[in-house]
Amino acid sequence: MKLRLSQQTIVFGLFILLFVGFSAFLPGFASLGNFLTLLQNVAFLGILGMGMALVVIGRGIDISMIASLAVPPGFLLQMVANGQPLASALWVAVAVALLFGLVNGWLIAYAEVPSLFTTLATGLFLAGLGQAYLFRLEVVQWTEGMDALAWLGRGTTVGIPTPVIMFAFVSLACAIFLKKVRAGVFIYGIGDNPNAARATGLPVRPIVVLEYVLASLIGVLAGIVMAASVGSMATRIFNSTMIYDVVLVVVLGGIGLSGGRGGVVNVIIGTLLIGVLLNAMTIMDVGYSVQNIVKGIVLLIAILADSIINPRNEETAQQGDI
Repeated sequence: MKLRLSQQTIVFGLFILLFVGFSAFLPGFASLGNFLTLLQNVAFLGILGMGMALVVIGRGIDISMIASLAVPPGFLLQMVANGQPLASALWVAVAVALLFGLVNGWLIAYAEVPSLFTTLATGLFLAGLGQAYLFRLEVVQWTEGMDALAWLGRGTTVGIPTPVIMFAFVSLACAIFLKKVRAGVFIYGIGDNPNAARATGLPVRPIVVLEYVLASLIGVLAGIVMAASVGSMATRIFNSTMIYDVVLVVVLGGIGLSGGRGGVVNVIIGTLLIGVLLNAMTIMDVGYSVQNIVKGIVLLIAILADSIINPRNEETAQQGDI
C-alpha cells in the first residue's frame, strides 16, 4: 500500500522533529514557561492567519491585513485617549474596518481588480491615512479608558495566557464557519473553481466580499488583543515584515494558493512551526536580519511545495489569481 503524505502531515512531522531537537539541545527551550511564551508570542500571528486563510481558501490574498491590525485599533486608542467613550469609539473603529473590508471586497469581486494589487493599494492608503490624519504619535498608548478591554490581551486563565485563548476562540469560530455555515462551505467551492461555482448558482461575488470583510474584522481583533497585551499600538507596524509571516503561516501549514483546500488545522500547524523556529532563533540570539533570511527561505520552500502538491490546471487557473 502506497503511503500518501500531505503537506499538512509533513509540516506537523517537521514541527515535532524541531521541537524534540531544540528541547534536547537548547537549554530552557522545553520548559513550560518558555512554551507558553512561545504560544503567546505567535498568538497574534495565528489570529491573523485565520483571517488570511479565509481569503486564500477562496483563491485570493489580503496583504492589507496589517493595516487592519494597526489603524482601526490605533484609532480606537487615540479616540479614547482624546476623551471619547469606549463604546462609541469601538463602534467607529469597527465601522472603519467594516468599510475597509467592503471596499477591498467590492474592488476584487465587482471591479475585478486582482486581489494582490487591490490589497496592496488599499493597505498603503489606510496606513497613510492613519499616519497623516488619525495619529499624533507613531506609538499610541493604552489609557485607563481602554481598561474594559484589557482582558483581551492580559492575564491568564488556568495558567494559559489570554492571547492564546483568543487564538483558540478565533480558530474555533473559523472552523465552525468553514464547516457548518453555508457561506463558509461556499468559499471552498469558489476557491476550487469560480466558474463552476458561478454556473451552479453560488453567489460568488457576495461571498468574495464577505471573505475580505471577515479578514478585516479579524485583523482588528488581532490588533486590539496585541494592543491590550503590550499596552500600546505601534502604528508603523505596517512597515514591518509581519505580513510575510502571516502568509508564511498559511502557506507553510498547507493551505493551497490555488484555492479550495486547507482549513483551521493547517493554520494552527503553521503557527506552531513558525513559533518554534522564531523562539529557537531568539534563544540562540540569532539577529533579526538573519531571522528574515531563514523565514524567506522557508517561505520559498513552502511555495515550491504548494506548487507541486496543489498544481494548477486550465480548469482552475483564473486571471487575477495570485
